[in-house]
Amino acid sequence: MSVLDRFRLDGKVAVVTGASSGLGVAFSKALAEAGADLVLGARRTERLKDTGAIIEATGRRYVSKTTDVTKPEDCSALIAQAIETFGRVDILVNNAGVGTAVPATHETPDQFRHVIDVNLMGAYWMAQAFARANINGGAIVNISSVLGLRPGGLPQAAYASSKAGLIGLTRDLASQWTGRKGIRVNALAPGFFPSEMTDQIPPETIALLKKLTPADRLGDPEELAATLIWLVSDASSYVTGATIPVDGGFVMP
Repeated sequence: MSVLDRFRLDGKVAVVTGASSGLGVAFSKALAEAGADLVLGARRTERLKDTGAIIEATGRRYVSKTTDVTKPEDCSALIAQAIETFGRVDILVNNAGVGTAVPATHETPDQFRHVIDVNLMGAYWMAQAFARANINGGAIVNISSVLGLRPGGLPQAAYASSKAGLIGLTRDLASQWTGRKGIRVNALAPGFFPSEMTDQIPPETIALLKKLTPADRLGDPEELAATLIWLVSDASSYVTGATIPVDGGFVMP
């Protein structure tokens, strides 16, 4: 196998949550370009048709299903859809997430719980469903954040807590499943990329974040997607339990 062949995903089936917009679309497109068929999950099912059109343009197949990752039964149903349609499931990208920017003295219990419920617990229910159904080994990538590694100057206690929790979850699941089930579990910690979340950040804050980033710019979603392909492919077959920042140097000491 050549080094480039190690990045191919031909014959693989990948599940992507939060696939209706932003980074989820970029991840789905990259996975299809690398050869995988896709199973797309999101609450906004009507928008998954647009993602699906991008996948079909690469020559790959897809199926979609309405999925609320806070409901374990939805997570199990999404994995079951993968098995029913394609006969297997090899890759899980836990991308579904929400964010808030509420000062800690004002954040309500419901606001805090909702972020944890989607970002952390939703990823756990998806990983659990994936591991129960998987018989071929495979790869899980949890989409964490640089805000799980260091503060970003924004009041994001719930979001940062959920993303730091994902890093701990990644390590624990890697230790449980890599040797026993052949499932590698890693995390990506994106810096600041154009998305629905960053669209809500004031321009002056974006300018400050760029100053704090040695690369002096926001990331391109394709840069993040390329790292994802490495993590889910045989190119990283000896990597598990790792958190990889893709952040233009934001978390650099």
